[in-house]
Amino acid sequence: SNSQMATTEEKEVRQAQEISKPEVVMAPDDPELAILGEKVDHKRSRYPYAIVWTPIPLLTWMLPFIGHMGIAMSSGVIRDFAGPYFVSEDHMAFGRPTKYWMLNPAKVKGGTRGWDTAVSDASEEYRHHMHNLFCDNCHSHVALALNTMHYDRSTSWNMIKLCFLMLIYGKYVSVCAFLKTWLPFLILAGGAV
Repeated sequence: SNSQMATTEEKEVRQAQEISKPEVVMAPDDPELAILGEKVDHKRSRYPYAIVWTPIPLLTWMLPFIGHMGIAMSSGVIRDFAGPYFVSEDHMAFGRPTKYWMLNPAKVKGGTRGWDTAVSDASEEYRHHMHNLFCDNCHSHVALALNTMHYDRSTSWNMIKLCFLMLIYGKYVSVCAFLKTWLPFLILAGGAV
């Protein structure tokens, strides 16, 4: 009788634990959309463990691989070096992201805590930097965060490497985001021909 009560109590405890576990729902066509229970939310511009990118008017229209970059906390909140002595949080300097590149927090020294600490430390450091379009910019801020967290066991992240890898691995958030990036360039290139 006591063993039956213990077994019944154990079952109830297990059932309660199963019910309280957060459900991780992954998109059937893109397993990167949910990492450790954090999901990408395009409507709210939440990109956990991701580098995000958006076009810079005029500059991206002429050189569509150049744009503005930020890095998101594990919660998905984006931080970007938006100008002299200013790191924006949750509102990118040139608008909502048009591309994102999901990274893997398992490749971070210290996991999720290491990720968030590195992004916060890089953001705090860049609150003391003058912005320079050519050598100390939003890409440099993201590179510092990745170097600080030793992402993928590397401390050689830089703005050129990030620009190139975002071009290769970045995913557009929508067809409209793709057009926002490429249409002005195509119109200008067509007008030049």
